[in-house]
Amino acid sequence: MVAGKDLSIELSTGEIVTTSGFFAVLVAVIASLAFFAGQKATQEVAPGVIWVAVAFASVLAVGRTWQREREDNALAGLLVMPVSRGAIFAGKAISVAIFVTLVELIVIPVAALLFAVDLVETGPGLALLALLATPGIAAVGTLFGAMTVRTRARDLVLASVFFPLLAPSLLAAVAGTRTLFGGAPTAELFDYLMLMGVFGVVFTTAGVGMFDLLIEA
Repeated sequence: MVAGKDLSIELSTGEIVTTSGFFAVLVAVIASLAFFAGQKATQEVAPGVIWVAVAFASVLAVGRTWQREREDNALAGLLVMPVSRGAIFAGKAISVAIFVTLVELIVIPVAALLFAVDLVETGPGLALLALLATPGIAAVGTLFGAMTVRTRARDLVLASVFFPLLAPSLLAAVAGTRTLFGGAPTAELFDYLMLMGVFGVVFTTAGVGMFDLLIEA
């Protein structure tokens, strides 16, 4: 229900995906020019560019998702819905995960073009990394987006909390992508995938349990 509302609004406006996707592409283009390193760029620079772009775009997506709930006192209406707070968290997290996935579908091909990445060879591994990284990003963003939704400097506070907590998953994604671009088979990504999977489960579970306290604070 909650996810359906967010997705229907996005389908009619395209605001979050367009803004976040454009920002992510801009980060990738600027980084490709600033950190050009010839043939070494594919393995040494491209992984960081991809995931930094996704991380920053995710902050925009999360912030705008919760900003909508502030408009016209929509948050109050959301909280009086006959559903549990955990269900509200799950719905918001699902919509954020979809938005982040769409941003990844935009920025990864752009980065692959800029850094001469062979997506035919690395595509399956990248898809697995994105699949495991996205739930953690969405859970952390949704949880702390709810915490900061009523604050004036919400974007600054959200970014200050979001990036440190996202560091384990983000670093695993970067390291896994670097390993993949170095020619390693997908099977060697198991440790990175496991770390991101555990991170996603922990924060999803924490979000369901803590969302009621944070949203009422």
